[in-house]
Amino acid sequence: MKIIYRISEGGYPKDKPEYITKINCLKNALTHFDENDFTLIADGVSEEFKSEIRKIYNGKIERVNIGHGAGTFNIALNSIEGLDVNEIVYFLEDDYLHKEGSQKVLESGFDLGMDYVTLYDHLDKYLNPIEGGNPYCEGRAEFTRVYLGEYSHWKLTNSTTMTFAAKVKTLKEDEGILRQWTAGEHPHDFQMFGDLLKKGRRLVSSIPGYSTHGETKWLTPLTNWEKI
Repeated sequence: MKIIYRISEGGYPKDKPEYITKINCLKNALTHFDENDFTLIADGVSEEFKSEIRKIYNGKIERVNIGHGAGTFNIALNSIEGLDVNEIVYFLEDDYLHKEGSQKVLESGFDLGMDYVTLYDHLDKYLNPIEGGNPYCEGRAEFTRVYLGEYSHWKLTNSTTMTFAAKVKTLKEDEGILRQWTAGEHPHDFQMFGDLLKKGRRLVSSIPGYSTHGETKWLTPLTNWEKI
């Protein structure tokens, strides 16, 4: 598996717990995934911040000056050229935490024949739309199917963030959709996955979640992430 990690000094303004920092999240990722599999894309980082990264990461750093997540995702997507078609690629943003065993759990999602895999159990799937939840939720739940994998249960879900995994073959076949919804400055992940599902792709998330996005109101439930 290849991990394409995107990091910047800035980001969209979000309410996050104190323990969700760029360095803490990178350190966590390096703990649970093999550093030799990393490609790190650093957007608009200063020499000081690069030095902070170097204290914990010894691999290649590709420095760019894009200024937005959609642009750096497209650079990440370019990075799949030359990889084996069956290689799993994990696109990982800089405000996620992972649990022990995340790599084997993530890889095992593809053993079920799924096209897109996420470890993030997004809390919006358990809220009604009027409460700020997912538009397709009803009764604080989404319509789904649950599968038993080797290490985790998995549920079909209608969307996730721009942190997800897929095989190179799938990414190349779906490149038009992926780039269509990341053509501006802000990635439209909900619409992107909506089109992928209409195409017949299947997206699953692990339950319980093995990762979380760092925004306070959308932390993956049933885990004390401060202790991870």
